[in-house]
Amino acid sequence: MDDLINAPSPSPQDIEMTRTPPWGTVTVLEEGSRYRINRIVIKPGHHMSTQMHYHRSEHWIVVSGTARVICDEKETLLKQKESTYVPMNTRHRVENPGSIPLVMIEVQNGEYLGDDDIHRFDDENRTVFFRIYFSYLPKSRSWMKKLS
Repeated sequence: MDDLINAPSPSPQDIEMTRTPPWGTVTVLEEGSRYRINRIVIKPGHHMSTQMHYHRSEHWIVVSGTARVICDEKETLLKQKESTYVPMNTRHRVENPGSIPLVMIEVQNGEYLGDDDIHRFDDENRTVFFRIYFSYLPKSRSWMKKLS
């Protein structure tokens, strides 16, 4: 126990590395050979890409805000102090449906934690496709009534 108390504190550059994707921030708080702990902040109305990992699982704990979690096509709302587990090989995504930033702690655990283990699904192109497709439909919805 004394070894832990007397151990030198790691410098901020050793611990804290922050990325800033368009939807918020990801800060690495701690990292070991088979785990990584991140603080994730998602802006209101934004979301991470839908993704999957082959070599790691994730556990998310909501610190503040509201998280809409889509995990294996099942949607769950999480509030402060609630958490969820995302197994390996499971398609998942986090959204912030609220009006304040969503702050989560993410614990990644697995045999390999490299960025090349992130398989992203193409959400944005699918959204663009549907916008283009539906832009060709008549503006009036009266044609829908004829179908029923």
